[in-house]
Amino acid sequence: MEFTSAIDGVTGEVIRAAIEVHRRLGPGLLESTYEACLAFELTDRGLRAERQRPFPLLYRSIKLEPAYRVDLLVQESVIVEVKALEQLLPVHYAQLLSYLRLAGLAVGLLINFNVTSLKSGIRRVVNSYSPSPRPPRSSASSAFEGNAS
Repeated sequence: MEFTSAIDGVTGEVIRAAIEVHRRLGPGLLESTYEACLAFELTDRGLRAERQRPFPLLYRSIKLEPAYRVDLLVQESVIVEVKALEQLLPVHYAQLLSYLRLAGLAVGLLINFNVTSLKSGIRRVVNSYSPSPRPPRSSASSAFEGNAS
């Protein structure tokens, strides 16, 4: 319960800061402008906000560094993806969810500043992914062996 409360506190403060940025700037600017202003607003409110935070990725036996960058990492616990688009698409949710899974974090915010009212541009994304043990798959060659004639 304490973890959830802390995350809720961070996301609430991010949303309040984003509303302030949108109130001052309005829609129509570049994502990088909103990202910089939101990072400033969060820092001014006493939160740790890292812009363009790189993350590594372990793929099979190799470590790729950096494999991806998140727009903002707030308090080491919430990923914020900043957009300035006509509309959010399913790929934007999928991107944030992938970032959350790869980083091992639970919650992220997708914020589209290109809207009249920011309330309609904020989406909370929760990583409920829990890897389940699966039996190992057979190799492709053994799967086709029985079909060879």
